[in-house]
Amino acid sequence: MDTKMVRDELWLLSSIMKWSFLSIMAGVIVGSVTAGFLISLDWAIEYVSSFSSWRYLLIFPALLFSLYFVRILAPEAAGHGTEKVIDAVHRRAGIIDIKVVPVKLIATIVTIAAGGSAGKEGPCAQIGAGLMYGLSKIFRLDESDRKKLVICGISAGFSAVFGTPITGAIFGVEVLFVGQMFYDVLLPSFISGIVSCFTAAYLGAGHLPEFTVNVPLLAPGLIGWSLFAGVFFGTVSVFHIECLHAVDKKFKSLKIPDWQKPLLGGTILLAISAVFGSRYLGLGMATVDEAIRGGNVPIAAFVLKSFAMAVTLSCGGSGGVLTPTLFVGAAAGSLFGNIFGLDPSVSSALGLAGVLAGSTNTPIASTILAMELFGAPIAPFAGLVCAVSYVIAGHRSLYPSQVMLRPKARTFVRRSVDGKTRITGRFEGFSYGRVIRFHLEKVLNRIIKRK
Repeated sequence: MDTKMVRDELWLLSSIMKWSFLSIMAGVIVGSVTAGFLISLDWAIEYVSSFSSWRYLLIFPALLFSLYFVRILAPEAAGHGTEKVIDAVHRRAGIIDIKVVPVKLIATIVTIAAGGSAGKEGPCAQIGAGLMYGLSKIFRLDESDRKKLVICGISAGFSAVFGTPITGAIFGVEVLFVGQMFYDVLLPSFISGIVSCFTAAYLGAGHLPEFTVNVPLLAPGLIGWSLFAGVFFGTVSVFHIECLHAVDKKFKSLKIPDWQKPLLGGTILLAISAVFGSRYLGLGMATVDEAIRGGNVPIAAFVLKSFAMAVTLSCGGSGGVLTPTLFVGAAAGSLFGNIFGLDPSVSSALGLAGVLAGSTNTPIASTILAMELFGAPIAPFAGLVCAVSYVIAGHRSLYPSQVMLRPKARTFVRRSVDGKTRITGRFEGFSYGRVIRFHLEKVLNRIIKRK
């Protein structure tokens, strides 16, 4: 046998053993801490819910507390967690201050328990990434291995919070770059995600409701509807993304003291609750469950939830964006089904996956999420919806730190703009008349040459 081949196989085997050990540790540690966070969050929500209706007034001190608690103790923990983790991987070599873990945990519990419209997955991503950075320091890993272990922490956090091990593992890898997936991180992400999911479940936390969806048999007509639904959910994704960025920009431009911004945000959230109901405060998973089961969801539910999330995170609240995005997708799917006379349960399930794919540029993870939640028969429909929504959403994301490695169509190219690499239109700066004339001249020249 070739000694070089044996040596190479031994190196690969040692790499598998090394990362199996590290990723199992990552899964157990992140799963345990995430379970503690989720159990504490459920307890806090239940405790606050035991108060009378005046409990909603707690949103004012909660947002103020979140703003200054994060700003004073760990400024890098501000905003929604996943965005900060992506930024740390890309721009700070995976270095995350360990203080982020307890600060983010406490600020998110306070925000959501008091009624802030935010998600619980972002803090879990930061918790996982922060803990794994600490573990990398203990083992004295180099920059490459440190980033790899931090990505395992991200995957473990997502897997634990949603109880979907494969989705969490794929999402942690896919969300970093648009247009490329690093397969060398896939095995440790799978292991850490699966171990984290089972660890959290063993400790009594980390699972979404179990859904039963009667998926129809694959047929040509349904393929057409799936493509059309993908366009619709991609458009909803664009609204969802732009709403978050526009509201955040507006709050930053306000010429008022910072302490007044949480008060303004709390007033807006209470006004939404007073006029449209309290379903738009907190996590909102009851509405997701209602939509998937075919219940009646208000027409404008996805618009109001998107706006409420943007206000919460822009005025000082702490939390993630994925749980509200699931709400937006399920509500938009319910609307789509009711408008076109389709099964609202199936369309809500597809909407949940489709808007997630378009908003975060993760079509593969979103398709797998649909399969893990609703069963394998939904795969062809979810795959089409997620792929189309991903393209329609364009080169934008809920996470501005995502690196766009490949344009989504040939009409776009990567260019250096103001010292930063951006994706712009191939013919940006040219008049349409000039482009048309250029192509007409090419066609005429070919005709003349043939003659």
